[in-house]
Amino acid sequence: MERGGARRRVTVHDRRSEKKEKLRTHCLDTTGLDFNGFLELLQRKFAIHPHETYVLATTDRIVLDFDKFRQLQDGSTLHLLQRENQALAVATDELIKFEPHYDTLIRGGLYEYYASEGQKSLPYAFAELIDNSLSATARNTGVRTIEIRMVFDETLGKPTVIVLDNGCGMTSKQLKNWAVYRLSKFTREDVTVGGQQEGYVRPNPVRRSLNSDISYFGVGGKQAVFYIGDSTRMITKPVGSPDVHELLLSKEEFERREKEKKDIYSASIKNRKPGDSSHVRKEDGRCLRSLIAEESGKESFTAVVITGVLPEHIAFLKQDFGLWTRQLAHIYHYYIHGVNGKEMLSCSSNSDHLPKIEIQITLREKPPRIPRALNLREVDNDMQTLYINTSVDTFEFKAVTEDDGTVEGVIRYHPFLYDSETYPEDPDALQASVDDDDDIESGARHQARGKKPIFDCFWNGRLIPYTKVHEFDWCSPNRGTKELAECYSRLSGALFSDDKFQVTTNKLTFMDLELKLKQKGTFFTRIVNSQKQRGNIQRDFTAWLKNCHEKWDKQIKFFGYKETITRDDLPTKKNYPWAVFSSIEWDGKIYQTGQLVKSQKTVPIIHGHVVRFLLYGKHDGSVFATGGEVEVVLEPKAFYDKIKTIAISKIDKTATDAAIQNNIDNDFAKLPDLLKVDWPESNPWPLNAARPAGTPFGPLKVEILNKKGELLSKMPTVGQGAGKKLSVGLKVILNGPKGNETVLSLMAQHGKWGFWFNKIEKLTKLGNYTLSLNTMINENNVIVFGGRALPSYKIKFTITAGAAESFVVGEVSATLKVGVPFDIPLLIKDGCNHSATPPADLKPELQCSGLVLSYERVDNTGTTFTIKGVKARGKILNQQSKTYDLKVTLPGLKTDTQTIKICLLPGYPHSLHVTPVDNPITVENGNPVTFNVEIHDEAGNITAHPKQTVCCQVREFPQVTTDCSTTGAGLLVTKPINLKIINGEPQNLIVTLGVPTQKKIQLVMRQLKVMPSTRVSRMELCSDANLVLRDNEKIEWLAGGLLENLFYKLYDEAGKEVPPTAQIASMIKVNWTGDVNPKDLVQGKLPDLKVPTQVQTAVFYQVSYKDQSVSVSFHIMPCPDEPTRLKATLLQNTVKLGEILPGNINLELVDQYDNVSKTLASTCMNHMTVDAEGLDKSAIAFSWQESSSSVLVTGVQFQSGLLGPRELCFTYRSFVERIMVKVTAGVPALFKLISGPEQPLQVMNDRGIATPFVVQLCDDWGNPTTDQRVVVEVRPSAPTLEVKTAVTSHPVNADGKASFTVSSVSAPKGFYQLEFKGSLNQKSIPGSIVNLTVVPDPTKPVHLSVEYNNSAVFLAGGLFPVFSVTVVSDEGSPMTTLNPAAASMLLWKGAPSGQTPPQTVTELKCNKPMENEKKDCFHFRDKDIPEHVGEYTIQFSLQIKDKKALLSDQISINVVANRPYKLGPDSQPLTPVVSCCKVIANRTLVENMTLRIMDSCGNPAGQNLYGKVVVSIQNSSGDGNKILPLFEGKTNRLTINLAGGKAHITRLVIMENSPGENGSAYILLFTPEVVSFPTPLAHFKLPFHFSNDADNKRKMTELSRKKDELTTAIAKYEDIFHTYSDLLNLLTPQHLNACEKEKTLRNKLISRNVDIAETIPDIDRLLKEKKTEVDRIQQTPRRVCSIPDPFSGQQDVLGMVGHLAFVQDDDAARVISWHIRSDMDCVITKTIAAARKIYDNTQGSQQVMSLDSVNVSADNRLLPHIRGSRKLFDPPGNPVHAKDLLLYTEDLESRTLVFKNILRDTILIDDLDSATNYRKAVVQNKQQCPTILTRQGDRISATGKFGGKQNKAPPMSTLKVFGAPLPQDYYTLKEHIDLLSQYRSALEKKNHAVKERDDHLSTMKSPDLLNKRKEMEEKTEQLKEIERQLMSTPVRPVKRVLTVLVSHPASSQRERSRGQHKRWTSPA
Repeated sequence: MERGGARRRVTVHDRRSEKKEKLRTHCLDTTGLDFNGFLELLQRKFAIHPHETYVLATTDRIVLDFDKFRQLQDGSTLHLLQRENQALAVATDELIKFEPHYDTLIRGGLYEYYASEGQKSLPYAFAELIDNSLSATARNTGVRTIEIRMVFDETLGKPTVIVLDNGCGMTSKQLKNWAVYRLSKFTREDVTVGGQQEGYVRPNPVRRSLNSDISYFGVGGKQAVFYIGDSTRMITKPVGSPDVHELLLSKEEFERREKEKKDIYSASIKNRKPGDSSHVRKEDGRCLRSLIAEESGKESFTAVVITGVLPEHIAFLKQDFGLWTRQLAHIYHYYIHGVNGKEMLSCSSNSDHLPKIEIQITLREKPPRIPRALNLREVDNDMQTLYINTSVDTFEFKAVTEDDGTVEGVIRYHPFLYDSETYPEDPDALQASVDDDDDIESGARHQARGKKPIFDCFWNGRLIPYTKVHEFDWCSPNRGTKELAECYSRLSGALFSDDKFQVTTNKLTFMDLELKLKQKGTFFTRIVNSQKQRGNIQRDFTAWLKNCHEKWDKQIKFFGYKETITRDDLPTKKNYPWAVFSSIEWDGKIYQTGQLVKSQKTVPIIHGHVVRFLLYGKHDGSVFATGGEVEVVLEPKAFYDKIKTIAISKIDKTATDAAIQNNIDNDFAKLPDLLKVDWPESNPWPLNAARPAGTPFGPLKVEILNKKGELLSKMPTVGQGAGKKLSVGLKVILNGPKGNETVLSLMAQHGKWGFWFNKIEKLTKLGNYTLSLNTMINENNVIVFGGRALPSYKIKFTITAGAAESFVVGEVSATLKVGVPFDIPLLIKDGCNHSATPPADLKPELQCSGLVLSYERVDNTGTTFTIKGVKARGKILNQQSKTYDLKVTLPGLKTDTQTIKICLLPGYPHSLHVTPVDNPITVENGNPVTFNVEIHDEAGNITAHPKQTVCCQVREFPQVTTDCSTTGAGLLVTKPINLKIINGEPQNLIVTLGVPTQKKIQLVMRQLKVMPSTRVSRMELCSDANLVLRDNEKIEWLAGGLLENLFYKLYDEAGKEVPPTAQIASMIKVNWTGDVNPKDLVQGKLPDLKVPTQVQTAVFYQVSYKDQSVSVSFHIMPCPDEPTRLKATLLQNTVKLGEILPGNINLELVDQYDNVSKTLASTCMNHMTVDAEGLDKSAIAFSWQESSSSVLVTGVQFQSGLLGPRELCFTYRSFVERIMVKVTAGVPALFKLISGPEQPLQVMNDRGIATPFVVQLCDDWGNPTTDQRVVVEVRPSAPTLEVKTAVTSHPVNADGKASFTVSSVSAPKGFYQLEFKGSLNQKSIPGSIVNLTVVPDPTKPVHLSVEYNNSAVFLAGGLFPVFSVTVVSDEGSPMTTLNPAAASMLLWKGAPSGQTPPQTVTELKCNKPMENEKKDCFHFRDKDIPEHVGEYTIQFSLQIKDKKALLSDQISINVVANRPYKLGPDSQPLTPVVSCCKVIANRTLVENMTLRIMDSCGNPAGQNLYGKVVVSIQNSSGDGNKILPLFEGKTNRLTINLAGGKAHITRLVIMENSPGENGSAYILLFTPEVVSFPTPLAHFKLPFHFSNDADNKRKMTELSRKKDELTTAIAKYEDIFHTYSDLLNLLTPQHLNACEKEKTLRNKLISRNVDIAETIPDIDRLLKEKKTEVDRIQQTPRRVCSIPDPFSGQQDVLGMVGHLAFVQDDDAARVISWHIRSDMDCVITKTIAAARKIYDNTQGSQQVMSLDSVNVSADNRLLPHIRGSRKLFDPPGNPVHAKDLLLYTEDLESRTLVFKNILRDTILIDDLDSATNYRKAVVQNKQQCPTILTRQGDRISATGKFGGKQNKAPPMSTLKVFGAPLPQDYYTLKEHIDLLSQYRSALEKKNHAVKERDDHLSTMKSPDLLNKRKEMEEKTEQLKEIERQLMSTPVRPVKRVLTVLVSHPASSQRERSRGQHKRWTSPA
């Protein structure tokens, strides 16, 4: 029995019998009951026979046991069955509660559901239900089927929407979880499915994140069904369960419970057998019954049945069938068609071979309308299909965020073809208006994408429709090249994210995708053929875009758009707009900005550079046009300084750059060109001169010369007028590490001696200087004329330090210590105060008053002179520092003495000073000793240092210490000196004092003399009976007795008695009581002592004085009293049934205190008896125990009775004793299988058994028993049966149970058995046997079959034959449902490695099958054969679950050489450098080189070819007039034999004194001439350098090497700076765009009177306030229509009348709803077919009305009191047509027609009096009066009848009334929230963009980057110098005079190879 706890009631349905009359249900109160108690209650309530077998299970078919019973909650429902898998004869109801999860409050403010953004929301509601179905079918191995049925045929029932799938279904617990709002999959408790605990497990990553993990938050399903209709019925059957679970939720039921104040969030789950529709009401229609009839035979399913479908939804679903199905096809495009989408030209239906997903839409309407059916796979006009099939190329990439979120992306290119863009238009979008074209010939052209974002965004594979990403920095037109600007508008794309990125609960909007992707830490990588490519993503993308542009776009003329301008030089009508371009293509020739041009047919003819090209019209990118204009800056600028605009057609296309430049150069020759500098005093300073500080500079004479050598003092002119005067400016600049400083600036005018500068006297500052002379124009001192710098002159020199004259004392430590050495640095100075080198023989002198100074040595390093090891000694008071003046003298210097201040502190510890100094020191025994200690330095000063601890050790006493670290002094007090004084004689001790941490300080010793004391040292105890208690004495006393009249006496150390005093008495303590009388103690009396009541070992007692320093102890041993009762003692109180009680039972007689009296005799056994229920008395034995005077009872054994407590009763004469013994189950005897999978058991090969086998250990009586020593194992019946479990055997648990979960069963097809056997101490325990049948698994791949052309020859660099790989299943059939991405072709060089491939292999993916190829295998086509010959191995792999791979047999192939293609060497030789000297080594071109005939990949390929190789020499520059070197023998041509495809050259040399041009480059040309070969072979070229001597050769070789090194280093620097510049160009437009967007949104908010702040927290606060207000409005109770509408949303169905309109006024709503109450639940359809379909589906129970069968007048009738525009009378009561009070939210025309037909001309008036008077007046005017309703609820019929119940509306609470609309404030707030959310995002992006750009600018200005730029400039100068040296190699006076600079052939070869397609290369 369990005690306490909350109340718990359980409902039990008795379903044991098949007869309904025997079925019963009871609600049982199980509060406080355990499982056994519950079973007893159950048996009583249901009259269960004791031997009847039954099963008690939950609605999930989990059999109840002790543990499961404890877990039951209040309100649980149970089934009482005959067997576990028994079908339910009658359905049962399970009461559930589904209170919203607390997450509702936490996340309730997220984006509101179905924010439509101007779109219809219904498809997104369907998407929520499809999401659930996709998750439910995720584990299906076959076709995954999802069906949306819309039954809008009233003959079949109410309008109904059904979403049906063949997924895993839901248990009742899962169904309850589904009902709880916002209970997401992460917060749900684990659910038991098929006996196993199942919780949320994140799926493995898959491509495009198509993991079906999209049923997420516990929100969408509930919101969707109640958005579609007002009632939903969830029908589901989980896998492995015989029961169907059904849950009905409806708006009407919620409202009823609210009115009746019942628990709103509760409902019943109906548990029934499949196909049982007995509970379905007649009004629910045939549609639901037929759906239930389909359940039979289904393993699992889930059906969502929605009724009460809103009329507007029905109308939308019917009328816009194509629209919303296209939207669904877009949302699930990649789930339906696979990772590559729907490719119209491909015959493959699913590009990744995942289990096929079929989403079927059917819409059934009333006949004669034909039902509509559509598979979303058939939709071919959704946007993703249009994007995929109109693009020509894709760019794939992957992004990884800082939190490891992964996004896959693809960008597609839609080319411009001839005269139109191919970018697809959205079929659903409104056509944009087209502006009228201007008359301008080159008007702006259509932008393909316009301002639409590039990327659609997918989350876990499904579309998030309201989030689109415009672009990223690297694919933004702002970061791209201008000529490609227009191409950016031809891009579409998609982003596929995983669930690391958050979406709103309705899955309409991403919350953080764009923000995370645009963070600085996000890393983008390009993907090519499913492999990551290293590189710069922006550079790769730009190259791809350029390739698309060049390959696919069909036009380009104007490019390099800059801006659009207004031209002031033209009339107003033509001055705007003009587009500016940098380049044009005209007649196949490119003209660019800065290019030289010459005009034709102009007066005068002009020459100049292009400034820009102009095109009239609005353009923002490259464009084609027939003409335009060009701006030309006239050259030379110095003479013209003018820009002229001419027509492009005026450009002279025949003029060459050289001719134009020649005309310009003739004018330039007149300009200043050179400065000539002279030193009149013949004291020139050469370049890089070094002079001491103060050396005079100059004077200088300067002359200005032009290129013709003429002296100039004025600028030359063209035409009339004088030129401008010239002057020369002089600047002296000091070049420092922090920048350049101008030291002197002078100006010289032209005079008699030209331009003159006087002597510069003082240049005293050290450093590197630059003197520059610049030609200037007097008028404005400019140094540039006509865009060209005027001549200048520079000289660099260095100012150094002079001789030593003085010194400065450097930094000396602020605090110095006595005796501690220190250094004094001296800085030596010259006459200008610069650091100078000290003289070699300096000897310093030190002086200081009051101190003794010394030093060890001096150190002379550079300009610093250091005095080393200076020590100061002297007396310092009070440990305080003292300041001294230290004078330093260096004899021999001009200024030889300096004084510094030093501060001196005490030095390091040196000695220990102790007081008192007496020896010996006298102390009384028991008192401590005090010492004063001080620590002194070597000068006797008290010094304080860390870890100065002084220790004092008295022999045989604890050590004491004091810390002198702070003051240097301290006090030591020893422990009291307590010695044993013998005969009153003094004792002597030795005291040692020292500092352990200071080993150098000597110990101090002192002697102690200890004198006797007068304190108490001994005590005696006695009683008045002359009893003296000795210390530690033992005495015996009766247990519970009293020891009285105790006294004590005290004695001192000399043996004298000390009389008691009050003070002494206060220090007397006894340990047996705390209640002591002080007065008795003063008299020497002690309190009485109570002896313990229990017999035990001696008890310790003590009397002490002064905390036990003096004490007397004694022990009392209590003795037993007379016996009072019989006592039985058990060693064990638990006994197993059938076994003897372990241990013995001891019987004794005890006294009143339970002390054993030992009064029993051996004869007492004859008088003793024992009795108990079920006791086997035959085994009872009594035995006498002499040692303890007790009786031992043995042989207690029970053979029958219930388990639990038993009472044993012992009697001896008048004594009786009762004890309790617990009887438990007997010894383990057998195992029972208590739960497991349903029998008979059939298992697929290599599959597991989901339900675990649970066996129970039992005794011989069948009672569950426990013994964890018992080990149980599962044994297969045959060796061929392999059973895998987590463990093959393990002990039972604490409950005696063992569970085995079979993870895999492998065996040939057949019948087998599993046996559960146990063992205990090598003894076998029999168990249950389970029969199972193993069948082959058609979904398990077991073998890869490879087919290919076995006779194929594998040519290097060619293509492999097609490999067709078939995946063979366990049953031997080919498998077609596998993902192609899982199949791979592995290739490696070398022999086969067995079954497993090596670690380094090349992985290739399969291709889509072609039309003529089989569809049941993977095809590997067009795969490149390696370029190197040799043995290779191929193996095919199929990735299956758990990262395992199925491998094919390894195929060995031999790659052979391809056809002969070229001649080449075995290894590339170095570039030779030869000279024409006599040494043959210096004339050798080639030595020991073998040339072979090779294929295009470099493999030897001409083993059967013969012929010759002709060797010749060519000019590298192509100059035919250049002199060529000759080979030995004075020949320019050699022939070498070619045999077996190779030719060997031992040595090839040029002749001695060979002709040739010194320093030139030539080419050795090896041309193969092969016999009988059809095509010529490519020759081999080897460049070489020619020199006329060996020295020149060595120099050229070294210069070439250095040039290569410098070129490589400069290229690396340029790449770094290019990257930084590109990033800045990306960040700047991003920053500007973010600011502009933020400003636009802020202005929108201001225009709507929304107060906004500049910070994110303030915006969040405002958003929270507005969302709270929206929630308040939504939660504010308002009138709603409670009629269920299951038909709304079906095709051509508007919905029920009650849901088609709102009424604002309560009175009007009440009376109108009552008046048409019979029509309120009528379903309105647009067509007869839809109405007929509902009628058929509901078997005629649902009334319907079709609008195409309704005829009402189109005009609106006036009220009857109005004729024409005149009133016949003044109407009372404010009459109005009732239909005019109805408000519609959508489909205004159809709904107006509905209520015109239903209400006709019914009038609403205020009250009955007004109504009667109105009718009377109308009739009197001979008008027909329609029905009149009053706001009070009365009705006057058209016949005039009123009164009675029939004409009086009942209270509103009894009616189904029209709902009330939401207030206007709601819609205003929603708009504000949307704008604020956008503004918040924009502000975040702006702040991020600003910070990112600022950080980047700071990095670019960092010292590290500036140093790199400086290093690059230096290396560039070095490279120029080397190139100059190569160009100007010294030439001897011979005919070889031409110098040609040639690039290294390896570089040329590298450049050529960059454009070649990279083929597969072996890893070797």
